[in-house]
Amino acid sequence: MGQAREVMDRLTTAMNTKDRDMLSGCYAADAVAHTPDQGEIRGRDAISSYLFGFWEGIPDVRYEVTERHDTGDVAIDEGIVTGTNTGQLVMPSGQTLPPTGKQLRIRSCDVATIRNGEITSHHFYFDQVEFLSQLGLMPEMTTH
Repeated sequence: MGQAREVMDRLTTAMNTKDRDMLSGCYAADAVAHTPDQGEIRGRDAISSYLFGFWEGIPDVRYEVTERHDTGDVAIDEGIVTGTNTGQLVMPSGQTLPPTGKQLRIRSCDVATIRNGEITSHHFYFDQVEFLSQLGLMPEMTTH
């Protein structure tokens, strides 16, 4: 197992155990994240805050890895994000949405580049429509 895999596994453990210090320590101070909902996020603190927001809105959030891949300084995890929206969710606009009480189960993929034992670049992939629909926050689509 290479360094990239070790760091990515540590990040998954930090997410699932809600260990803020471990999670922050996975990222370089100048790391950059690319997200489907908030675009580019720069810096360890900003990325950590983004992820902490999921803990607040979905306190029982879990990441179940279904596939692990790594080569050189890149680690890729595919998985399923599950949880219940029992806390407030902060939208990219800054608007806060009250809890829906609905269950969430969405597919996710993470691609991280690691240098010197820290994530320097992290690409998060998940379907925003699926996320919002499962939480009841998206108008129903009709077919004609």
